[in-house]
Amino acid sequence: MAIRSEQSRQAILHSTMKLLDEREPESVSIQQLSIERIARDAGVSKTTIYRWWPNKAAVIIDTFLENHILATPVREDLPALEALREHVVSLATVYDGYEGRLMAQLIAECQYDPATLEEFKKHFWRPRREAVKILIARGIEEGSIRGDRATDELAERIYAPIYFRLLFQEGSFDPDAMSAAFELALEGIAAR
Repeated sequence: MAIRSEQSRQAILHSTMKLLDEREPESVSIQQLSIERIARDAGVSKTTIYRWWPNKAAVIIDTFLENHILATPVREDLPALEALREHVVSLATVYDGYEGRLMAQLIAECQYDPATLEEFKKHFWRPRREAVKILIARGIEEGSIRGDRATDELAERIYAPIYFRLLFQEGSFDPDAMSAAFELALEGIAAR
């Protein structure tokens, strides 16, 4: 990719995040955001945006991922349970702010737009779930996680308290509260 193209791509991602950041005076909701608005703010044409992304949802997901993955690592250098706990707490910390409200909007958008749902699953959910499943498999090998259930089921149990709190705005994302929720989930997945 040429330097100029990468500069345009970064400008698009930056503008999208800025337009969705509720702390910014010109912010809009995901539903209100348009490719035209992103292009205008980034100083590029709509064609430039469509060169990389098929639709608005794909731009938003990539924008979110640019920041999200770095802030919510799934570490390989720690014992599996410690890495899972750290991941859960970091995810809750991110979701406790405006990015959590952005994620809730994105999930809501997925409920009535099949293309958005597929983009979300393809670029966000499935890769994150796979990373956690690898960690769970390592925990099974280490003997710290029970091996009589599918890793998909175990991953769902770990993520459920986070997404419940995010979508229903019930409970706290406080690190201590999320550690306690993780420990409760762990009682169900821990080796016996």
